[in-house]
Amino acid sequence: MSRSLNKVTLIGNLGNDPEIRTTTGGNKVAQFSLATGRQWNSASGEKQEKTEWHKCVAWNQGSRGTGLADIIERYVKKGDKLYVEGRIEYRQYQDKENQTRYVTEVNVREILLLGGGRGGSGGGSGGSGGSGGGDSDGGSSPRAKSADQGKGGDFEEFPNALEPSDDDLPF
Repeated sequence: MSRSLNKVTLIGNLGNDPEIRTTTGGNKVAQFSLATGRQWNSASGEKQEKTEWHKCVAWNQGSRGTGLADIIERYVKKGDKLYVEGRIEYRQYQDKENQTRYVTEVNVREILLLGGGRGGSGGGSGGSGGSGGGDSDGGSSPRAKSADQGKGGDFEEFPNALEPSDDDLPF
């Protein structure tokens, strides 16, 4: 039997505050755009830069008020640096003019808030929308338990771990 994998890992910044909606069935969903960028020098030595925008969608996996959409609603704001893990999904729909529109989005399973928090003590980890659930730690911290947390998935001890420096380059 063949296996396959659909997994996306992104680290980027939010372009706007997340949009939070509730479906007619009562499920909460958070949508946001995450910007990732890269820089390089062209053959002529000119600095080039490109930003990619990724449409992300996070659903609550239960009605306990501790799902990913709830965490995003409470703690995530425009400009925040996030680690997002999920899968790519493609869908299509008919718009008002009966034109077929295609959408590519990241269905978020895991989120970590990186960088300094607003009034907090650095970034924390978000919840998991997978089988581990997104149980809250009972406080007002943006941290929810995740299956990866026991494996060093929390960056609080190393606040600058994801910030590259010239000393880290192997060449």
